[in-house]
Amino acid sequence: MDYRRFIKKIFMILKNKYILTTLIFLLILIFFSQNNLINRYKDIKYLERLRTDKEFYIKAIHNAEKKIYELKTNKESLEKFAREEYLMKKPDEDIFVVVKEED
Repeated sequence: MDYRRFIKKIFMILKNKYILTTLIFLLILIFFSQNNLINRYKDIKYLERLRTDKEFYIKAIHNAEKKIYELKTNKESLEKFAREEYLMKKPDEDIFVVVKEED
């Protein structure tokens, strides 16, 4: 019998036009609107990921600019870079490339 009273109470509450209108508005806002809360949450997460990516790329650009400046100003670092990256050598040198084998 308590179950029937509970159903009657809910029905009486839903008869109130203000509560019913508020519930319909919330359902539309949460699920059916173009700017619903679910899409809003996904957009906020996507924006956070883009911000962290932006920080990563700003640091990478800063490091690359620092390396370029060092290569332009320091002849020894330019030689080291050319030897390591492009396997360049002086005419009287031999190059031995050591490759690590992965198991």
